[in-house]
Amino acid sequence: MKSTDYKQLIVWQKAMDLTTEVYSLVKFLPKEETYGLSDQMRRAVVSIPSNIAEGQGRISDKEYVNFLSIARGSLWELSTQIEICIRLNYINQNQTSKSINLITEISKMLNSLANSLKKP
Repeated sequence: MKSTDYKQLIVWQKAMDLTTEVYSLVKFLPKEETYGLSDQMRRAVVSIPSNIAEGQGRISDKEYVNFLSIARGSLWELSTQIEICIRLNYINQNQTSKSINLITEISKMLNSLANSLKKP
Protein backbone atom coordinates (compact mmCIF):
# COMPACT_ATOMS: atom_id res chain seq x y z
CA MET A 1 0.00 0.00 0.00
CA LYS A 2 2.92 2.35 0.64
CA SER A 3 4.07 4.65 -2.12
CA THR A 4 7.74 4.64 -3.01
CA ASP A 5 8.27 8.25 -1.94
CA TYR A 6 6.50 10.11 0.86
CA LYS A 7 6.84 13.34 -1.15
CA GLN A 8 4.30 11.95 -3.60
CA LEU A 9 1.66 11.73 -0.86
CA ILE A 10 -0.86 14.55 -1.21
CA VAL A 11 -1.34 14.56 2.57
CA TRP A 12 2.39 15.21 3.05
CA GLN A 13 2.28 17.98 0.44
CA LYS A 14 -0.70 19.60 2.19
CA ALA A 15 1.08 19.29 5.54
CA MET A 16 4.07 21.10 4.03
CA ASP A 17 1.70 23.84 2.80
CA LEU A 18 0.30 24.10 6.32
CA THR A 19 3.83 24.38 7.73
CA THR A 20 4.59 27.31 5.44
CA GLU A 21 1.28 28.94 6.33
CA VAL A 22 1.82 28.62 10.09
CA TYR A 23 5.37 29.96 9.89
CA SER A 24 3.89 33.06 8.20
CA LEU A 25 1.07 33.25 10.74
CA VAL A 26 3.28 33.23 13.85
CA LYS A 27 5.00 36.38 12.61
CA PHE A 28 1.85 38.23 13.73
CA LEU A 29 2.24 37.08 17.33
CA PRO A 30 3.69 39.48 19.90
CA LYS A 31 7.42 39.25 20.67
CA GLU A 32 6.70 37.92 24.17
CA GLU A 33 5.28 34.77 22.53
CA THR A 34 8.50 34.02 20.60
CA TYR A 35 9.54 31.30 23.05
CA GLY A 36 6.02 30.38 24.06
CA LEU A 37 3.05 29.98 21.81
CA SER A 38 4.79 30.67 18.50
CA ASP A 39 7.56 28.18 19.28
CA GLN A 40 4.99 25.57 20.27
CA MET A 41 3.01 26.16 17.08
CA ARG A 42 6.12 25.80 14.92
CA ARG A 43 7.06 22.54 16.65
CA ALA A 44 3.54 21.14 16.29
CA VAL A 45 3.24 22.00 12.59
CA VAL A 46 6.70 20.63 11.75
CA SER A 47 5.74 17.39 13.49
CA ILE A 48 2.90 16.76 11.05
CA PRO A 49 4.77 16.23 7.75
CA SER A 50 7.73 14.80 9.68
CA ASN A 51 5.64 12.01 11.18
CA ILE A 52 3.94 11.29 7.87
CA ALA A 53 7.37 10.88 6.27
CA GLU A 54 8.79 8.82 9.14
CA GLY A 55 5.77 6.54 9.19
CA GLN A 56 6.01 5.97 5.46
CA GLY A 57 9.60 4.87 5.98
CA ARG A 58 8.67 2.23 8.53
CA ILE A 59 8.50 -1.41 7.60
CA SER A 60 5.05 -2.36 8.83
CA ASP A 61 1.68 -0.77 8.18
CA LYS A 62 0.99 -0.94 11.93
CA GLU A 63 4.00 1.32 12.58
CA TYR A 64 2.93 3.61 9.76
CA VAL A 65 -0.55 3.98 11.26
CA ASN A 66 1.02 4.84 14.62
CA PHE A 67 3.01 7.69 13.05
CA LEU A 68 -0.09 8.92 11.24
CA SER A 69 -1.82 8.98 14.61
CA ILE A 70 0.99 11.10 16.05
CA ALA A 71 0.71 13.46 13.06
CA ARG A 72 -3.03 13.75 13.69
CA GLY A 73 -2.40 14.55 17.36
CA SER A 74 -0.01 17.34 16.36
CA LEU A 75 -2.61 18.60 13.92
CA TRP A 76 -5.22 18.95 16.66
CA GLU A 77 -2.62 20.46 18.99
CA LEU A 78 -1.96 23.12 16.35
CA SER A 79 -5.68 23.71 15.86
CA THR A 80 -6.02 24.39 19.59
CA GLN A 81 -3.05 26.76 19.56
CA ILE A 82 -4.56 28.71 16.67
CA GLU A 83 -7.81 28.97 18.62
CA ILE A 84 -5.85 30.27 21.64
CA CYS A 85 -4.26 32.93 19.42
CA ILE A 86 -7.69 34.01 18.20
CA ARG A 87 -9.10 34.17 21.74
CA LEU A 88 -6.12 36.26 22.86
CA ASN A 89 -6.72 38.58 19.88
CA TYR A 90 -3.21 37.96 18.54
CA ILE A 91 -4.65 37.01 15.14
CA ASN A 92 -8.12 37.01 13.64
CA GLN A 93 -10.22 34.38 11.88
CA ASN A 94 -9.52 35.87 8.44
CA GLN A 95 -5.79 35.37 9.00
CA THR A 96 -6.30 31.76 10.04
CA SER A 97 -8.87 30.61 7.47
CA LYS A 98 -6.32 28.99 5.14
CA SER A 99 -4.67 27.16 8.05
CA ILE A 100 -8.01 25.98 9.46
CA ASN A 101 -9.12 24.72 6.04
CA LEU A 102 -5.84 22.84 5.61
CA ILE A 103 -6.18 21.34 9.09
CA THR A 104 -9.65 20.03 8.24
CA GLU A 105 -8.48 18.64 4.91
CA ILE A 106 -5.33 17.02 6.33
CA SER A 107 -7.30 15.44 9.16
CA LYS A 108 -9.64 13.73 6.72
CA MET A 109 -6.72 12.59 4.58
CA LEU A 110 -4.84 11.17 7.57
CA ASN A 111 -7.95 9.26 8.64
CA SER A 112 -8.44 7.86 5.14
CA LEU A 113 -4.81 6.85 4.79
CA ALA A 114 -4.75 5.18 8.21
CA ASN A 115 -8.00 3.33 7.47
CA SER A 116 -6.66 2.09 4.14
CA LEU A 117 -3.57 0.72 5.88
CA LYS A 118 -5.67 -1.13 8.46
CA LYS A 119 -7.63 -3.08 5.84
CA PRO A 120 -6.43 -6.64 5.17
